[in-house]
Amino acid sequence: MNAKLPEDPVTTRLNRGRAARPGDAIFAGLARGAALFVTAVIAAIGVFLLWRAMPALTRNEVNFLTSREWRTFTPDSLAFGVLDLFLVTVFVSAFALFLAMPVALGIAIFITQYAPKQTKKGLGYLVDLLAAVPSVVYGLWGLLVLAPALQPVAAFLHENFGWFFLFSAENEGLVEAGFTIFTAGIVLAVMILPIITAITREVFTQTPTAQVEAALALGATKWEVVRTTVIPFGKSGYVSGSMLGLGRALGETMAIYIVLATASSDFRWSLFEGGQTIASKIASGYAEINNELQAGAYIAAGLVLFVLTFAVNAVARAIVAGKGVH
Repeated sequence: MNAKLPEDPVTTRLNRGRAARPGDAIFAGLARGAALFVTAVIAAIGVFLLWRAMPALTRNEVNFLTSREWRTFTPDSLAFGVLDLFLVTVFVSAFALFLAMPVALGIAIFITQYAPKQTKKGLGYLVDLLAAVPSVVYGLWGLLVLAPALQPVAAFLHENFGWFFLFSAENEGLVEAGFTIFTAGIVLAVMILPIITAITREVFTQTPTAQVEAALALGATKWEVVRTTVIPFGKSGYVSGSMLGLGRALGETMAIYIVLATASSDFRWSLFEGGQTIASKIASGYAEINNELQAGAYIAAGLVLFVLTFAVNAVARAIVAGKGVH
């Protein structure tokens, strides 16, 4: 029969102290309650959107997910589809992400690895300030400054590469005015740049010093240290930060509403076309809503955007959980 080991008196006193502390139980309860509250709020939003959208969806005369038509003027003949809105939303956001990711990576590498110590904090604050600029200001900047400045670039791309679908244009006037997905995507890229940069920078600063010193001791150059140590360590954080930036781009409203012109034809996967995202469509049609069914059509579009944004953020969390921020 095994003899029972005597209990350590110090450990016993510590365990009794922990059990006797009401603060621990209160804090654990508050933390658990906060997590449940946030979960309940998200679920309530989804249920509310679905509940308000169902009456309009049941009277919809076209397929909501595959139709490009949007006619909600009279409750007796509702015909609304989200396909074009969904495609424009994804396309302009993906284009913005394509532009922002390499720039954010370069900024994060420079701030954490190459910038002098005296300027690192200031440069970080300067990039973070971009997140404090209101979206309507970005929209006005894109409309009044960026669009005219990009006109020669857009004209060059269209004239020389118009045979490629990304640079084709059905409406030449949009290319000259600059109110296209091309301009809107660049505005969005600037808007999501601080999010991606901040997360990537924080992850890169956590690179173990021992790994960096080991690479230097083996004769690696500064760039080789970055390529073989820093970037692999922070890759999952960089990707998850990019996904969070994509979620921000998908829901942007005012900047897109101001910069991007509406299109009179179906979406054709061109950067030099107009269109509307789900968010800008809701913003532009809000003033015309005068009945519950018409409101339900726009709420149904909002439900699609809610699910899309939720899915993107869930993918970002899965990347972090699966790979870890090494």
